[in-house]
Amino acid sequence: MDLIRHAIAILSSTFLDVLPIIAFVFGFQAFVIRKPLRRLKPILAGLAMTIAGLGLFLLGLEEALFPLGRLMAKQLTAPEFLGAGELHWSSYGWVYLFAVMIGFATTIAEPALLAVSMKANDVSGGAIGVLGLRVAVAIGVAVGVGLGCFRIVTGQPLHYFIMAGYMVVVVQTVWAPKLIVPLAYDSGGVTTSTVTVPLVTALGLGLAETVPGRSPLLDGFGLVAFASLFPIISVLAYAQASVLINRYGGRTAAARKTDNNPEEES
Repeated sequence: MDLIRHAIAILSSTFLDVLPIIAFVFGFQAFVIRKPLRRLKPILAGLAMTIAGLGLFLLGLEEALFPLGRLMAKQLTAPEFLGAGELHWSSYGWVYLFAVMIGFATTIAEPALLAVSMKANDVSGGAIGVLGLRVAVAIGVAVGVGLGCFRIVTGQPLHYFIMAGYMVVVVQTVWAPKLIVPLAYDSGGVTTSTVTVPLVTALGLGLAETVPGRSPLLDGFGLVAFASLFPIISVLAYAQASVLINRYGGRTAAARKTDNNPEEES
């Protein structure tokens, strides 16, 4: 019964949060466009399903994902798991490995990334592979989340990592193919969506609560920034590597053709 009451409270709160958007859209339609909405019943049904979906998603975060993230961080940082003796940043190796794996897995399962990858594949005529882009973004998130957990364990300032990361992005942007740059920047945004953010945030908060000397407020947040930054680096690197591989492959094919047909060279 407590869970049902909590679900009803969250649904009511979600409806109140969405109500200004609904009022604005219907008001703009009535007073500015001045035309009746077509298919009003399907629109209202869609709004009801949207509110229900958001409410159930928030309920799942509070009841499952956030407690799960704290539990995982607590178990991985337990003294009996890490072993006796003085703890150093190297003692948390399993934490870094778990962070890398959870970052990769959640990104591969991210619906927003799948949608962007499919659109990029359609617009580019198949030049940008759906799986290749998803894997490149997932690798970036995995590295970012792992490095973010290292920052939490060591207590290093967040802005040093972010500044250094964006310096790398600026240098890569100069040399990367121009067609991939906007997609790479958007890839950093689509990773911070429905699947990645809850688990990554829960992991960061749980890790900051269990590591001695860390504050959940000061150190627990910031992993989402890593998850947004490093996919840009990985996608730009993926594009640059593809260009180099194609260029090397073209030179190799030309050299083989010349060796097979020496008369053409003369």
